Amino acid sequence: MIWLYFCIFLAACFAAGATGAMFPPGDWYDELDKPTWTPPNYAFPIAWTTLYLCMAYAGARAAISPDNGLAMALWALQIALNTLWTPVFFGLRKIKAGMAVLACLWVAVAAAMVALWQVDWIAGLLFVPYLAWVSTAAALNFSVMRLNPGRA
Repeated sequence: MIWLYFCIFLAACFAAGATGAMFPPGDWYDELDKPTWTPPNYAFPIAWTTLYLCMAYAGARAAISPDNGLAMALWALQIALNTLWTPVFFGLRKIKAGMAVLACLWVAVAAAMVALWQVDWIAGLLFVPYLAWVSTAAALNFSVMRLNPGRA
């Protein structure tokens, strides 16, 4: 039964990830000044695929656990905010608005991680790399905003 839940959560994750194909970075992003520590472009699909697998499994584990209401609500919130960032940043090219979405996403991921941990410690643990990656993404978004004040 957990595999059915896993497939449902994975579909939600890959729906969020599909925004990357709908709103690719393109020339606009390539021309922005970025910090020297910006991950290479090939790292993003690898990281997100891994994270989406972890997020889906965490959601599935929590979904079959008792007293999971808050964890499931926060899981839904974080995937909604995750889905929103790419169209805002790459689609609308709104760097500051992207930063606001990322700040909300960071809070939602941190809260989801704690709530998941309380339901199933493995589910919570599976969100730790996600929080680290969102922290890195927020630092990158902030740096791009500061390095490109005329475009932010």
